[in-house]
Amino acid sequence: MSLLDVADLSTEFVTRERALRAVDGLSFEVQPKQTVAMLGESGCGKSVTALSILRLLREPPARIGGSIRFEGRELLALPKREMQDLRGNEISMIFQEPMTSLNPVLTIGRQIAETISLHQRTSRSEALKRAAEMLQLVGIPDPTQRLGEYPHQFSGGMRQRVMIAIALSCNPKLLVADEPTTALDVTIQAQVLDLIRDLKERMGSAIILITHDLGVVAEMAERVVVMYAGRKAEEARVDEVFNTPRHPYTRALLGSVPRLRSTGDAGPRGRLAELPGVVPSLSTRIEGCAFADRCSFATALCREVAPAMETTASGHQYACHHSEEVLAAS
Repeated sequence: MSLLDVADLSTEFVTRERALRAVDGLSFEVQPKQTVAMLGESGCGKSVTALSILRLLREPPARIGGSIRFEGRELLALPKREMQDLRGNEISMIFQEPMTSLNPVLTIGRQIAETISLHQRTSRSEALKRAAEMLQLVGIPDPTQRLGEYPHQFSGGMRQRVMIAIALSCNPKLLVADEPTTALDVTIQAQVLDLIRDLKERMGSAIILITHDLGVVAEMAERVVVMYAGRKAEEARVDEVFNTPRHPYTRALLGSVPRLRSTGDAGPRGRLAELPGVVPSLSTRIEGCAFADRCSFATALCREVAPAMETTASGHQYACHHSEEVLAAS
């Protein structure tokens, strides 16, 4: 049985004037101890998907439909109290910007200990002891002393480590990491990714890794879900997505990555791929393929009929009327 099974998820934000559909019919699974990356440009619905899974969106104005099953339990039907017990305990999240996620007027120790006390029903002293252990686990020196310090006394990389410590303090079965290396320099990014990978192996957690960085996907993930305009465009193992993309959007993402050349290489430098046009408005109901207006393979069929999700024998999924042409051109 899948650890997490998301089926036909739709998330809208309803206002007096209109409804904005941020996620449109998304389906995917996460197996125990598996790392699944959600890939796509900003605004494609990755973070909204994560917040929908944890039910962290205020309803209304948000309206969530479809099914989200965690270990067979339907999360959208759980009472609020049960969802609060599950969130942070069995499913945890590392948020994108630690400085805005951490409370600036509470010590680091108190913020970690509160999570442990709430979900593990431990005493304050036991929670603080566990908090110090978690800081040590994520590589923060002098953990006992630093429990009494505040977020502004930590560097960006250290604050991200604190967020990881909070997320993992209750040994969750599923960790959702939303752009965990955003705004960090390259060296610190590598350290944070190594830390997440190491802790995953130690604790046996599954991970949903939200990113727009193809390098992070290649290094961390086993399977990739590519999103565009709130819809799933493609899903496959990492090697299949990189070597045999079947959706033109995935192909365009791969073509946008700069490649280093050796000094002995001859010939002109290749141009990075660019996509004409803009992402369709979330308030507009798209009848055909959401990518059609920006796609060089698009035909009248693409603009009129949304492509069905096809699946190969290896489990490679894609929604494109012209996948064979895309594959041949890659």
